[in-house]
Amino acid sequence: MSKTKSMSKSKKIGDIISHVVLVILSLIWIFPIFWIVLTSFRVETGTYIDHFWPHGYTLNNYIKLLTDTSQFFFVRWFLNTLLVAVLSCIVSTCFVLFTAYTMSRMQFKLRKPMLNIALILGMFPGFMSMAAIYYILKSLGLSQSLLSLVLVYSGGAGLGFYIAKGFFDTIPKALDEAARIDGATRWQVFTKLTIPFSKPIIIYTILTSFMAPWGDYIFASYIMGDKYSNYTVAVGLYRMLEREFITTWYTRFAAGAVLVSIPISILFIIMQKYYVGGVTGGSVKG
Repeated sequence: MSKTKSMSKSKKIGDIISHVVLVILSLIWIFPIFWIVLTSFRVETGTYIDHFWPHGYTLNNYIKLLTDTSQFFFVRWFLNTLLVAVLSCIVSTCFVLFTAYTMSRMQFKLRKPMLNIALILGMFPGFMSMAAIYYILKSLGLSQSLLSLVLVYSGGAGLGFYIAKGFFDTIPKALDEAARIDGATRWQVFTKLTIPFSKPIIIYTILTSFMAPWGDYIFASYIMGDKYSNYTVAVGLYRMLEREFITTWYTRFAAGAVLVSIPISILFIIMQKYYVGGVTGGSVKG
């Protein structure tokens, strides 16, 4: 009995310590978010103030960000980013699902070498190919265009098929065989059988495909150069932090950061359970 009580007490102490650690980590994680939201409503301009709490609060930072087009075009950049993210998401999701299904269900020559090559290529960061991609786009007359960003973000999406393939592998192949015996084509098996069972991984793929162009700075900055009208929000917000603008635009930059995070936050809140399901895997039990 005493041993059981001792184990129960130790477990309670461990749970308390775990909760305390989680609370501390949560506060550390939330603090930067709280700071940027607080800064977005701050009356004082500039990057440095000698007090934590603002002396006054205002909505003027948001109003100026959305209406002042003398130097920056936040609304247009936001719409550019939304357009690129949506189109890239659609194309990338199709590429990933088609490639994953092919690698999971079909047997063909050089399948294993292709899997190994895709795995190796996926280990290299995409920005290593920036110079080559830029000159290819320039030779095609597509540089500094939104179409070029869609092509860049969706072009290599098929290499990210491993997670989706792992999910498709959990769907029993006997279901495919039964459908084929009943006269279904390969396309019908994919659209009528595999896709309905794969909702978690589809949601996961959509989320990751949408987030990549939404927050990317490196490729967008390199491809767009000095074409302000076609900037994405990541590039535009960074420009607000340049020396000649930072004093006036710092609090507006904070407001822009808050506005940019809202769509992603809403999307994650709505799709959270599907996102977790897609990461952990698992589908139909055979």
